[in-house]
Amino acid sequence: MAEVLDKIKGDVKKQPTGQYDKAMYLRWLEIMYKIRRFEEKGLFAYSQQKIRGFFHVYIGQEAIAGGLVSALRKEDKLVTAYRQHGIALSRGLTPASCMAELYGKETGCVKGKGGSMHFFSSEHNYFGGNGIVGAQIPIGTGIAFAEKYKGTDNLCVTMFGDGAARQGSLYESFNMAMTWKLPVLYICENNMYAMGTSVTRTSNVHDLAKIGLAFDMPSESVDGMNPESVHEALLRAATHIRAGNGPYYLEIETYRYKGHSVSDPAKYRTKEELESYKEKDPVLGIQDKIIKQKIASKKEVDTIIESINAEIDAAMEFAENSSYPLPSELYEDNYTQKDYPYITD
Repeated sequence: MAEVLDKIKGDVKKQPTGQYDKAMYLRWLEIMYKIRRFEEKGLFAYSQQKIRGFFHVYIGQEAIAGGLVSALRKEDKLVTAYRQHGIALSRGLTPASCMAELYGKETGCVKGKGGSMHFFSSEHNYFGGNGIVGAQIPIGTGIAFAEKYKGTDNLCVTMFGDGAARQGSLYESFNMAMTWKLPVLYICENNMYAMGTSVTRTSNVHDLAKIGLAFDMPSESVDGMNPESVHEALLRAATHIRAGNGPYYLEIETYRYKGHSVSDPAKYRTKEELESYKEKDPVLGIQDKIIKQKIASKKEVDTIIESINAEIDAAMEFAENSSYPLPSELYEDNYTQKDYPYITD
């Protein structure tokens, strides 16, 4: 089936603004539908108590992941917050390793030790999944410093939510990044609610793109409900950064269909508000556009969807059949004083 998909999609190239071919549209559909299906299956497993703990799904925000796939290089680094399953999949982590991690199994992407909020893969230049609000912002800034120090033209995408936009570490990081012209792309995924509190109740500045202006950082707002807009903004930002001009900041306006986490009934918003955003559903939107504009046939779209459904079902089976880590694993992958004898109390 993978060979069939490769033949359908063709070779995706980094097209400039406004020029998209069939391969790119089908790649967007593939990653966005994969995220949607993965999250839906994850919610089902959670309802059966096969997944425990905190669980934050990416449903509604998939177009951002689509734009990340098409506009960035594999060599670019990326760090994000805890609503991160979709971003991890967009970076190339397999559904099987991600689902196994949700199940807490040893075959997970971090051996079952990270869970929903802490995926990681150095192979894919993916530095998490971070559970502490805003903690990834200085981490991403430091990764960007390392890229500049090594003389690469890679950038570090540093993603955070609208709630983290009020963290003090953001302003310290912005100042340092602009002063040293670090190759960092800051992205605020503004889904309108920090847990259950709207942006309008927590900030005097409702246009979150403006927070970069105090540092003379190039900033803009982006429609996060379609991958074209995200792709174009990311490509502009990446071009600016790779030219050695320093950081760029994007506020990507999006919406999460579910609550903050699986335990949140989301009673702080109206049904009318939710339905208004579902009318702009990014996954259904890209699927309809591909078929209606005859970018690809319905048969080709159905082939991709069927293949992804099978892949996610296989990921569920893989997670179910994998083993839990041995108790001895508690003592592996930890930093201890014996590893660094020169550190003393």
